[in-house]
Amino acid sequence: MSPVRIIILLLALVAAGGAALIVSRMGGTEVVTETITQTQTMIQNREVSQTKVLTAVRDMPIGQRVTSDDLRWTDWPERSVLPSHFTRAASPEAIDELAGSVVRMPIYTGEPILAARIVKRGEAGLLPVLIEPDMRAVAIQISPETATGGFVLPNDRVDLVLTFEQKASPATGLIEDRIVSQTILKNVRVLAIDQAIQAAEEGSPTRIGNTATIEVTPAEVEMIALSRRVGQLSLSLRPLSEDAVRAAREPRFDLMNGDGGARGITIIRNSKPVAAGVGGN
Repeated sequence: MSPVRIIILLLALVAAGGAALIVSRMGGTEVVTETITQTQTMIQNREVSQTKVLTAVRDMPIGQRVTSDDLRWTDWPERSVLPSHFTRAASPEAIDELAGSVVRMPIYTGEPILAARIVKRGEAGLLPVLIEPDMRAVAIQISPETATGGFVLPNDRVDLVLTFEQKASPATGLIEDRIVSQTILKNVRVLAIDQAIQAAEEGSPTRIGNTATIEVTPAEVEMIALSRRVGQLSLSLRPLSEDAVRAAREPRFDLMNGDGGARGITIIRNSKPVAAGVGGN
C-alpha cells in the first residue's frame, strides 16, 4: 500500500474516533436531539422575521380602478419577498401613490401587488397597455343581434363571422346570387365594449354596446377592414377555458390574393380555392 493511502486511512480513523468520543461524553442521542431542536428553532425564528408587503384586500379584475381601500400592508416572510414587491421599508407611500391606478392583469385577495400588473396614473392610456406585443386593437360595429344578445363582455373570446352576398358566376358554377356566412377569425379576445374595459358587477343588467374593440394581428386588421366593405360582421361567443384561450386563431377566409391586392374573397372548399365572386372576381 502506498504511503499516501496509509496517511489518508490514519486520518479517517482519527476523525472517527474523535467523533465517537465527543458523542459518548455529551450524552449520545440526547446531544443529537438537542442539536436538531436548536436547528428547528433557528429555522422558525428566521421564518418569523417578516417585513411589510403591499397586498390586495379584494379580487380586482382587469380594468378595475384601484383605491386606497383596496390595498393594505401585510406581514410577509423576508425570504419570500421579491424585488418586484412593494415593501413599506422601500416604498412607505405606495398606497397613496398607487391609488387611481388601473389593473392590467387580475389581482386576487391577499396577493402581493406587482408593478407589472397595474398601470399607474399618467403612465399611458390603458388600452395600449392591455394589448399584447405585436397585436393591434380594432373596433367593429355591433348590435344585440350581432353580439350574442349583448352577452359578449370585455375579455371574452369570440369568433368573427362574415355574412355577405355571393354574386352569381358561371366560372364557379354559381347560377344565382345567394347569402353566405363564414367564420373568418377564431378565438379573438374582446378588449372593450364601447368604453367599458371590464364586465359589470354581478347582478348588474347586461349592457348593450354599439362597438366592440377586439385584439388582432396587423394582417387581420386589414382583413376586418375589407370585410366591413363586403358584408356584415357578427360575434360568436366562445367558452372561456384554458383550451379555448390557447386555441390557434386561423383565418377561414383568404381576403387577399397572391399579389397583395384586395380583389375579392377566396373560399377554401374541398382543399381547393374557390372564388366567391365578391369585389369583381
